[in-house]
Amino acid sequence: MFTLLNLAQPTSLDEAYQILSAQRNNAVLGGCAFLRLGSRRIATAVDLSKLDLAYIRENDTEIEIGAMATFRDVETSPILQQHFNGAVAKAVSHVIGVQFRNIVTVGASVFSKYGFSDLLPPLLALDTDVQLCMGGRLPLAAFLKNPYKKDILTKVIIKKSARKAAYQQLRNSHSDFPLLNAAVSELNGNWRIVVGARPGRAKFARRAAEVLTAGGLTPENIDFAANVAAEELHFETNTRATAHYRKTVCQALVRRAILEVGACK
Repeated sequence: MFTLLNLAQPTSLDEAYQILSAQRNNAVLGGCAFLRLGSRRIATAVDLSKLDLAYIRENDTEIEIGAMATFRDVETSPILQQHFNGAVAKAVSHVIGVQFRNIVTVGASVFSKYGFSDLLPPLLALDTDVQLCMGGRLPLAAFLKNPYKKDILTKVIIKKSARKAAYQQLRNSHSDFPLLNAAVSELNGNWRIVVGARPGRAKFARRAAEVLTAGGLTPENIDFAANVAAEELHFETNTRATAHYRKTVCQALVRRAILEVGACK
């Protein structure tokens, strides 16, 4: 169990960042789902619940997901169910159970860059940015590559388009984390393939996507692209699966996701 020495509930983002940066071991509280599993000692915990960041909304060009929106909010959001074939909403619907999804927040999950994340692959497969208090707005892919800096993620922004998307995953049990997951998307003949839980962080399979973009959706090309994805990415062994098994599963999940996208109207 983690330990909090002090709890702050700021009413403005500036105040929240000032408290966060005041001391090295101050930290932002998300849903605390994963903090509870550790023994971290936090000097001052910054609770963002009074900053009105629990929202999912859209305008003509973008969908915004506030940092304090929960996975359950994402799962049940009519906005996210209606766009991108519901891939983002479907992805988080697999996470453990409803009680757990009611406390896990989008901001904490994305900012922590978890390798086992169900949310990151579909977000990467779409045109997604993040908004940081100090770091400003930047593409999600760039944020994931950047070294960790003390900051506050305020929202995730998905650009609206006619992009079709699909998400696939495999678990040893319904309540476990994925041993591998994959997201695929297509817009105007251009494809993206993302594979996560390798068990490393979600990563683009760029050569495999180029195979589809160049060769189209013939049965032979789909199989070839799935094989290329498995070959170009790095897999490791942990308690959930061996590297060899993950590599084999990658071919199947990527192929299924490509076929699902191909079948989307």
